[in-house]
Amino acid sequence: MPEKKLFLLDAMALVFRAYYALIRNPRITSSGKNTNAQFGFTNTLMELINNRKPSHMAVCFDTQAPTERHIEFSDYKANRQEAPEDLLEAIPDIKAIIRGFQIPVIELDGYEADDLIGTLSQQAAAQGYDVFMVTPDKDYGQLVSDRIKIYKPGYQGGDPEILGPSEICAKWNIQDIRQVVDMLGMMGDAVDNIPGIPGVGEKTAAKLLAEYGSLEKVIEQSGSIKGAVGEKVRNGVDLAILSKKLATIRTDVPVAFHEEDFRLKEWDKEALLRVFGLLEFRALTKRLLGEELQVPENVQKDLFGNIVEVKTAPKSNRTFSEQEQIPAISPAEEKSPEHELPTELKNIHTSSHQYQACETEDQIHSLIEILKEAKEICFDTETTGLDAHECELVGLSFSTEMHKAYYVPFPVVPEQVQQRLSLFRPLFEDASKKWIGQNLKFDLLVLKWLGVEVRGALFDTMLAHYVIEAEGKRSMDELSRRYLKYDPISIETVIGKKGKMQGTMRDADPELVKDYAAEDADITFQLKQVFAPVIIQSTMQRLFEEVESPLVPVLTAMEYEGIRIDVPFLQTYSRQLETETKEAEEKVFAASGLRFNLASPKQLGEVLFEHLKLDPKAKKTKTGQYATDEATLQKLASVSPVVEDILTFRELSKLRSTYVDALPQLINRKSGRVHTTFSQAVAVTGRLASSNPNLQNIPVRTARGREIRKAFIPRDSNHILLSADYSQIELRIVAAISADPAMCAAFIEGKDIHTATAAKVYNVKEEEVTKEMRYKAKSVNFGIVYGQGAFGLAENLGISRTEAKAIIDQYKKEFSGIQRYMEETVEFAKANGYVQTLMGRRRWLRDIHSSNPTVRGFAERNAINSPIQGTAADMIKMAMIRIHHELQQQKLKSKMILQVHDELVFDVLHEETEQLRALVIECMQSALVLPNGVPVVAESGLGNNWLDAH
Repeated sequence: MPEKKLFLLDAMALVFRAYYALIRNPRITSSGKNTNAQFGFTNTLMELINNRKPSHMAVCFDTQAPTERHIEFSDYKANRQEAPEDLLEAIPDIKAIIRGFQIPVIELDGYEADDLIGTLSQQAAAQGYDVFMVTPDKDYGQLVSDRIKIYKPGYQGGDPEILGPSEICAKWNIQDIRQVVDMLGMMGDAVDNIPGIPGVGEKTAAKLLAEYGSLEKVIEQSGSIKGAVGEKVRNGVDLAILSKKLATIRTDVPVAFHEEDFRLKEWDKEALLRVFGLLEFRALTKRLLGEELQVPENVQKDLFGNIVEVKTAPKSNRTFSEQEQIPAISPAEEKSPEHELPTELKNIHTSSHQYQACETEDQIHSLIEILKEAKEICFDTETTGLDAHECELVGLSFSTEMHKAYYVPFPVVPEQVQQRLSLFRPLFEDASKKWIGQNLKFDLLVLKWLGVEVRGALFDTMLAHYVIEAEGKRSMDELSRRYLKYDPISIETVIGKKGKMQGTMRDADPELVKDYAAEDADITFQLKQVFAPVIIQSTMQRLFEEVESPLVPVLTAMEYEGIRIDVPFLQTYSRQLETETKEAEEKVFAASGLRFNLASPKQLGEVLFEHLKLDPKAKKTKTGQYATDEATLQKLASVSPVVEDILTFRELSKLRSTYVDALPQLINRKSGRVHTTFSQAVAVTGRLASSNPNLQNIPVRTARGREIRKAFIPRDSNHILLSADYSQIELRIVAAISADPAMCAAFIEGKDIHTATAAKVYNVKEEEVTKEMRYKAKSVNFGIVYGQGAFGLAENLGISRTEAKAIIDQYKKEFSGIQRYMEETVEFAKANGYVQTLMGRRRWLRDIHSSNPTVRGFAERNAINSPIQGTAADMIKMAMIRIHHELQQQKLKSKMILQVHDELVFDVLHEETEQLRALVIECMQSALVLPNGVPVVAESGLGNNWLDAH
């Protein structure tokens, strides 16, 4: 007989959880719709169906109608934050998804989801079902039995928890699950605003129940309960009785469990395709339904972030003629219809095009003549891999007009590759051309390794989209589907699916490669026609043309150059770290009296909190484990020396595996150096990102971490490393854009800003500022514009919240210009929907008007700090462009090789040292002049390794 398993889902609890899990990196569709809740809920649903194999299922919702609890107690749930608008708008979609899976949606006015689940679970259990109530809500503990359990889904990759009577009793420290409502009656529930007995918490309630057995008995014997507890109970009798009633989940709701209504059925594929299309769940559609997603064509967001309605393209092979233009993207006042059936995207089979392979000498020469006449050329490289430093060139594609492109395959033999490439060299070196591409840096690097430099202006469609809209996906395929309503050929169609059996462009069918490569150039050319006018209209032309575009060849040169690694040093350091790691591990074992897997958070938590009992108040997290993250351990460091040894073990292990042993593996076989990749279009603030390896993450706060910088060395004995970085650049920018008189004056007069701040905050002379005062002022300086309040400052400095508040209040008084900047910037964001840097880089803030304080607060903090971080990012990019230009103009042999936050690193020829140092400092300090006379200061150092230079 098949297993009878019923899963009942507490919809809103799961929806809230899903929404907030992605709050820092929201999923936004092309129409500007936030799909955090829909995506997270769908994944939870699929995890249950696939992994838990229920036979029956239902999803229970609350309704807007008041319940008996609201009538009984008007303040019931009154303290809850208003749900974010995005979350409320997700509910119809989520119900559509549930119905698409043919799962019943249960809701009934006058009753909460808890009551529906309570009633259905009892009925199903009586019919022999094992029932799982899917919810993170602890109140459901009152319903569990041998047949009814709570199923708490894992949070952000954690394992789920299944809680029966024994687990519930252990969590609440009670003897019987019927005592759950007695506990809630006494201690209340802050989430639902159930008052409980004032002054009685969880421990006191559990102690009273252990002695008297029930709330009624506690009330009955309250006269004999001594001290303050007895007085609290006697004074809180009415509230306790009310609270227990409010907390009791009903099991007599007029709903019925009919087996067939709840049985899992075959999915309604058409309904799911419809809603997944609206939500743009492309990967989910393919994974669950085995089909490619067709996104609704008439729902779109323009490049300014406005919702627009775009006319549906006719379903024919008609394409734009040479005289026609791609439809303009313009703002519209009204939003598009919320639910429209998906329409088909165009593709290579439904669109007319002219894609030609140029293989013979005559064909190639004819192509070159066409390209000579063009002012703008879109090009793309096809290679054997994604590492521009290692891959081989397979072909080049070109396009100079829409729907027309050419593909030139290249031979395998290196000499023949150079021979064919030499035919195109005069074109690439023609400075009068404008070169268009998607992620052009990769193509420039591939050609640079083959000895070809691309001159002329650049237009990178990936960067164009980035300056217009810093958030979101921007692969060529995504941009094509979104702005051209065209679905490009998938790479897997050409070289096979990912995995060991995947081939390369060299192995693929030449006809497929021709279509794929030519289409890439054609699509990218079309995207340029869409983005170029929008950049001009959106006032970001200067940012694009003076910062992002000219930075591409700079980063290309830096990545090509790479940096030398001292492998013998790393090998020696690895052995040292291995010894120190074992020593730290043995200290932990000796102190705890146990040998266990120190790298296991679960085992470590049990040792710290159950065996050593370092924190009697410690509770397990939602994953069923104790928190053992660094912040938790740092707080315990003063309790026991064993914690310091654990932190040491962790630091040493990470340094060795992530950096010391990994760096030698990344050395390029051709150059003998490490070549990091700098990404321009990742961080919304404009900062560069570094990967393979991520040099921006090399630890600098500890002596052991800083030691790794010793491994980065000059190319030979004739060179030395020069490091130059900005001095307190973000604070200087804060002073400049806030126009705060006191802070501007401190920088103009060349004072130590933290000492000057401390003098103001503590009302003492600067010479009377103590080391401790300066330290506290420094913490406020760096924290205040990033939303740090009294609680955060108190945590950082280890002081009381009262003292922290007093420091912040005094700071705001003395530096009132900064407080005014913060307030005015938030108001600007609310009025305009974005904030911007001094160079006009915009950060869009979709949640700035959210009625939910948490969501709105996050947007407000971003509004305040984005102009600061973004201006710093723009400044160093502009400095890099000027330095690169001067290196070429002055024909210096020294090279710029690294950028890490506010620091630049150079591999310098000894005889050019002083000339380069002066050049670098001048370029950095004059790259972007700050308002209100605030000076920009850069400092430099020299050394035979990166640590010594810094």
